[in-house]
Amino acid sequence: MKNIAFDAAQRLRGLNFGGWLSQIDAIQEKDPGGFPGIDRHMETFVDKDDFALQRAWGFNHVRVPVDAYLFFDAQDGPIQRRFLNLDNAVQWASEEGLWLIIDMHECPGHDFADTTTVPVQRLFIDPVYIKKAERIWACIAKRYRNLPHVVFEVLNEPVAPDATIWNATKDRLCKSIRAVAPDNPIIIGSNMWNWPSTYHEMTPVDTHSVIYTFHLYEPLLFTHQNAPWIKEPEICGNRTYPADFGAGFIRKYGFVLSAGIWDLNRIRHEVEPVRKFGEKYNVPIICNEFGVYAPVPMELQLRWLGDVLSLFQEMNIGFSYWNYKNLDFGVVSRGEKLHEHLAQYDNPERINHAVLAALRGH
Repeated sequence: MKNIAFDAAQRLRGLNFGGWLSQIDAIQEKDPGGFPGIDRHMETFVDKDDFALQRAWGFNHVRVPVDAYLFFDAQDGPIQRRFLNLDNAVQWASEEGLWLIIDMHECPGHDFADTTTVPVQRLFIDPVYIKKAERIWACIAKRYRNLPHVVFEVLNEPVAPDATIWNATKDRLCKSIRAVAPDNPIIIGSNMWNWPSTYHEMTPVDTHSVIYTFHLYEPLLFTHQNAPWIKEPEICGNRTYPADFGAGFIRKYGFVLSAGIWDLNRIRHEVEPVRKFGEKYNVPIICNEFGVYAPVPMELQLRWLGDVLSLFQEMNIGFSYWNYKNLDFGVVSRGEKLHEHLAQYDNPERINHAVLAALRGH
């Protein structure tokens, strides 16, 4: 194992391995007949060759989303046979000289996918759930604390009733990690799905080696057009980019998305609060999710992606593209019947070479 230490001066560039140790139900929904079961899926969906491919493509890290309910029992005890898969990820990343981000995609009392239907996530109102989350993070941090290439991302896309609640929650979870893992880098994002527009309410964490993250799917009316899992009716319909999206649409707690004209200058304006935060506190910034729904015409995908990636490069912002394999955004798409006839995957490897080239070029 190479066990490389994290270098905050080096810009992070990589892909998400979503759908491997998280959101497995979404993978099953795409191909229920061919789904081998949760444990077999974890053992076969990704292997060491996938990590070697990331290095061959020129990336320097992998973000691995993890759903806590798949790895911990009802008493918050670790399910050891499943942790072997995360152990493999840690080892394979080290062998390839990659940093590994362990992202808590879903934790007790918080599921980003339910935030539009559940009035308030239990993590933010029930002390039982914050204590469960603290215990789970302490367990993970203890397991990988002596591995300097492992980075802990506290929670994916928090949606708290207001920023003060999220700020207090993230500080508690960071303390749980730091109590057992004093040196591993920690990643923290802002409230409301990690949108950059909420960064003005974000408070820095009182510890060292913290990376701050945001997600960028705006304008959501473009990047997620016709996506079946988004319930707001405005998402239906074909849209171009750049474009004027009018009044946009309203999501949780009156949060308005996609309103107005969207082009390179608008995206720069959107990301500016994050850039200012990084400059003010002298901390590294990474966008840990961004991408466009696979059926959107490739010419439009590349137009938006080119603007986003050039801006990240200009602002020295790292990135983790969503997603490496499947889940409707994959650079690779295999076994997704909904997308099997898309032109970008019409090659033996089922690789979207156009998107991959854009990512590798930035």
